[in-house]
Amino acid sequence: MAEAAVIGMARSLLGSAIRAAASAAGQEITNLFGVQKDIRFIEEELTTMQAFLRAIEVTKDKYELEKVWADKVRDLAYDIEDCLEDFAMVVKHQSLSQKLMKLRHRHRIAVKIRSLKLRVEELSSRKMRYDVPSSSGTDDFSSSMDICRHQGAHYVDEADLVGFAGPKNKILEMISSSENAEFETIWIVGTGGLGKTTLAKKVYESSNITSVFHRAWVTVSQSFDVMDLLKGMIKQLLGKASLDGLLEEFKEVKVKENNLMDHLKEGLRNKRYFLVLDDLWSIEAWACIKPTLWGNNGEASRVVVTTRNKDLAKGSSSPLVYHLQALRREDATKLLLAKTNKSMSDIKKDGMNETFEKILKKCGGLPLAIVTIGGLLAASDVKEWEELYAQLPSELENNPTLDAMRKVLALSFKYLPFHLKPCFLYLSIFPEDFEIQKKRLVYRWIAEGFAPRDGVSIVDVAIKYFNELINRSLIEPSRLKIDGTIKSCRVHDIMVSISRDEKFVYWIGDKEARVQRGNIRHVAYYNSNSSEVAMEWNRVRPLTVFGKRPKDLAPLLCSSQLRMLRVMDVQGVRFGMTQKEMDHIGSAVHLKYMNIQCERDDINVPHFDGYSIIYRIPRSIGKLQGLRVLDISNTYIASLPTMICELQSLCVLRCTRKGYYDFLDPFKPRKLWCIHVMKSLRRKVTAELHMACSSGWFKTRGVGVPKGIGNLKQLQELGLVDIRNSSDAVNELGELSRLKKLKLETNGATQPKCNVLCAAIEKLTSLQSLYIYSTKAKDSSLASLEWLHLISPPRFLKSLHLRGCIKEIDWVKGLTHRLFGSELEGKTVQILGELPNLMILQLVGDAYVGEKGEAFPKLRRIKIDDLTHLRGMRFEERTLPQMETIEISYCRLESGIIGIKHLRKLKEISLEWCGGVARLGQLQEEMEANPNRAVLRIEDSSSEEGWYSGEDTEEGSAMHSDPSDHDLGDTVGESSQSNQGGDDEQQPNTAAEIMPSGADPSAST
Repeated sequence: MAEAAVIGMARSLLGSAIRAAASAAGQEITNLFGVQKDIRFIEEELTTMQAFLRAIEVTKDKYELEKVWADKVRDLAYDIEDCLEDFAMVVKHQSLSQKLMKLRHRHRIAVKIRSLKLRVEELSSRKMRYDVPSSSGTDDFSSSMDICRHQGAHYVDEADLVGFAGPKNKILEMISSSENAEFETIWIVGTGGLGKTTLAKKVYESSNITSVFHRAWVTVSQSFDVMDLLKGMIKQLLGKASLDGLLEEFKEVKVKENNLMDHLKEGLRNKRYFLVLDDLWSIEAWACIKPTLWGNNGEASRVVVTTRNKDLAKGSSSPLVYHLQALRREDATKLLLAKTNKSMSDIKKDGMNETFEKILKKCGGLPLAIVTIGGLLAASDVKEWEELYAQLPSELENNPTLDAMRKVLALSFKYLPFHLKPCFLYLSIFPEDFEIQKKRLVYRWIAEGFAPRDGVSIVDVAIKYFNELINRSLIEPSRLKIDGTIKSCRVHDIMVSISRDEKFVYWIGDKEARVQRGNIRHVAYYNSNSSEVAMEWNRVRPLTVFGKRPKDLAPLLCSSQLRMLRVMDVQGVRFGMTQKEMDHIGSAVHLKYMNIQCERDDINVPHFDGYSIIYRIPRSIGKLQGLRVLDISNTYIASLPTMICELQSLCVLRCTRKGYYDFLDPFKPRKLWCIHVMKSLRRKVTAELHMACSSGWFKTRGVGVPKGIGNLKQLQELGLVDIRNSSDAVNELGELSRLKKLKLETNGATQPKCNVLCAAIEKLTSLQSLYIYSTKAKDSSLASLEWLHLISPPRFLKSLHLRGCIKEIDWVKGLTHRLFGSELEGKTVQILGELPNLMILQLVGDAYVGEKGEAFPKLRRIKIDDLTHLRGMRFEERTLPQMETIEISYCRLESGIIGIKHLRKLKEISLEWCGGVARLGQLQEEMEANPNRAVLRIEDSSSEEGWYSGEDTEEGSAMHSDPSDHDLGDTVGESSQSNQGGDDEQQPNTAAEIMPSGADPSAST
């Protein structure tokens, strides 16, 4: 819940940092206002509040009065944190002159501290006055939640009508396929409401089980008792008389766990048993009751465990894990229609097709949600469904008929460890169905203080929290990198709606002006046209904007109202921030995360080219000493100021600029007489002028970095850097010892500058990903990247993305995952084919085109982009055994693609912009005949015959050569979780043939 955010953020504020800051300020100043004692008082009170909030978490649903009082305590704790952080910021300077200049601020803080002390005392008195009950144990709560869970499982039983036959047969196959005489454990893993209990029950009642095994069903749950579980097993597996006899034997002494286990072990000596452990939550529970302690009798017994926690299945070392998925669309439709007692013809007749689809999507394939919400729809007329859908969020919170489902799904949240609750609630900031980038989320958690250091990297801690939420089935992976790691995720709409009761986020939508009472900390805009929102903005910590820019955002960002702001996130918002607003950014001294990356996808807006009209970072940015993430991608900023080197906490610095000129291109003069008519165009010309003057009218996407960049010792990601800067700045890149990802643009760089860069790259011992971009004319030696052969590559380098002429670079043999490149020549091609772990290869521009490719034993994705001489592709038997995806753009394959049937793991061929293939119908038939029934995707830019109908333009060519367009090439969908090893596959002795112009497609390789 939201109070957990208090815990995480307070840890970083209430420790040595606060006391060190107070000490540095000098006792003479703080004593001047008599606040030192009050500081200690509110620090101690905050610690007590945090303990209370942790204890109240499990009982607040039981006592409404206690819940109200907990909300008051939480608000007060937030205010104390803000005050302490403000105090730390004011007293951090050492010189006496600076202390004296801060006297006014010190007086303000002293008054605020005394006010907080009075509020603490008043709150304590109110508790006594209204006799707020104390926190009690968890037994009653746990019992009630268990009852609700089983009620939910009863509802799910109705889902056996559809969707469970396949999973049931798969589990039975797992049970019967193993010939191991020892017991085997089959894990059924999935989120709440998927029907894990129902599936286990269908297997348990199957004749395949009842005719062979002695059976027992035990519900573990969160509040399990080992003694009760063992007694239940004895009673079901050995009979009630056996249990009674044991208890009679130990009636004079207290029976212990080992007595029960010994009795169970002896009774099962010659019996083959089948045990279901339903609803297992923790490793500790499994350690207490796993059959190795009592039931490994060599009779080929079987145990089925249902759980929401993937970590349990991973930790068990059992290979028999079944991940239960949501219902397929056709099954979900069938079930919802059955529950509403309607047919599709009834729905179409009333014009409710779209509403029905939205409701179906809201259920997300969860049988429990479909059954429960379907029952709600059955009680209403079809014409009322649109109104009911609009009210569904509030219905989920308040409708008694949905209470069982709500509590079943809420179990995963209720039983979350305390440190994970604010991390999960934070997801409610994002809109429904929003794809949340992992990096974006992790760094925002860090900025909010949710991830303590605990002696390890704070980023590693936040990533660990992310993985825990994934493994607990609270968030779902939506995009994976090619190596299987998660790149982005989604949250089920119903899970988000359940968490709204915590009032963690205040959403500002497209509504009338309003006054908001109470202490609002997390604010999110979504497509808001609101002209006025009256609230206390100086308490807001994160401010997030989605969709279009709200009208009332400008006066906020240009003022000191957002003084306590920690997160400013306007990623993807058109015209998200202006230069005037950027000039005032120094007033947000507590800012830790700033993302103003503009949206470049929607460029069909008048006077909008996908770039924020920001051309300068003010010197005041040096005040943001806590800033960790700065993303200023897609702006007009040509170089960074020296003050950026003072941001000692900076971990991520992303910066790209506009690489061309609309109005000030000296080679394409344009009439500027109409610019004065439109203010937006004047701002754009002004931004271009600043960019041109800073870069000497040079066209580049890179941004210059200042001398002193080596001071950013915490930096882990940097780019895109224009290395035409001073040699000192380029040399200092080698001092960034923690840098993991570096993007460089070498256009216009001299050979001596490239030599300095080589020496710097060699020093980056932590570097994992390197991007170098150079696209000068072919007759220019500066376009060549052959100087890279001088580098001794960093030890941990995994990903290399090159754009330019690549000749012989022997050291690429060490790459483990991916390489993107263009203009490959000579020995490099042979080396690439021998890379044992290369998964992605992207060939761009005038890339190598030859008679024959090489082995590529683990290549899974190849992207062909603008290979003008390429005329066809041929795949032979045992070619590219792991290949899954082929993407083609700006190519005309007149000889077609031959041999698709040999790509046994192929999933998709994508013809993107200007991608054409001859004999498209034949290719489609081969795709359908492929063992995987691979999909052929064709962009709108390709005609039915597979050819692009228009002519390539200079502007179009510039678009697809944009380096930012190739940075997402490492992602695939969830379906890419297939086997990546391929160790059992025979290594190929030939590979794909790519045919240049004039080649005979029927010729043998």
